[in-house]
Amino acid sequence: MRVISALLLMSAACSAQWTKLPSGSVPKTADGKANLSGPAPRLGDGKPDLSGIWEPSANKYLRDIAADIKPEEVPFQPWAKALYEQRADGSHSKEDPDANCLPQGVPKIDAAPAPWKMVQSPGLIVIVYEAFNLWRQVFMDGRERAADLNPTWMGYSTGKWDGDTLVVDTRGFNGKTWLDQLGKPSTDALHVIERFHRKDFGHMDLQITIDDPKAYTKPWTVRQEVHLLPDAELLEFICNENNRDVGHLPG
Repeated sequence: MRVISALLLMSAACSAQWTKLPSGSVPKTADGKANLSGPAPRLGDGKPDLSGIWEPSANKYLRDIAADIKPEEVPFQPWAKALYEQRADGSHSKEDPDANCLPQGVPKIDAAPAPWKMVQSPGLIVIVYEAFNLWRQVFMDGRERAADLNPTWMGYSTGKWDGDTLVVDTRGFNGKTWLDQLGKPSTDALHVIERFHRKDFGHMDLQITIDDPKAYTKPWTVRQEVHLLPDAELLEFICNENNRDVGHLPG
């Protein structure tokens, strides 16, 4: 929990690091504030512009990615449910990769209580996460993944547009990540589909489908929302610097 608190404090201080921030094309209300309910911006090719600094609108999904669905709707394989139940009471917190400054992985990183930045170009979208200084590349140029991928924490992501929704398909995981702090497991068969839909200038829906046939009996979907921070910027966050959490966690 101390790691979460630190992330929250860091994200709150982002805008204090810079002055004379350009407002760019941020729409304004009559009193001069950013109009987050204004229309979503578009690029010259007509596609929605997802660029900007985004932050989860609710922190509950880091702890429980399935916070908004019924427990029985998480289609665990028997072994995965047994492992989850062992972890869920917090007695294995020391084993959480986050506590050891290892990457949160996908999709857990989307819910980390720190902002992340999307940088969009026609052939590539880069997502830079303040949490642990992690990053992802979403290739939009039609490339295909190799048959025998080197397993990774963050996976290999390709993207395409479905109307105004960006669909990100990620595979090639190492199976070491927890899907949330309660300990829902993943395996090297994990396949994550994220659907990013910018509803208006300041709000974006994120639909996440988890397809891991080794750990779950069928794909299952959760939904989250993120909001824009129009006058903020990311900070450096080095988890291993003065990390004292692990020694105080059970497990």
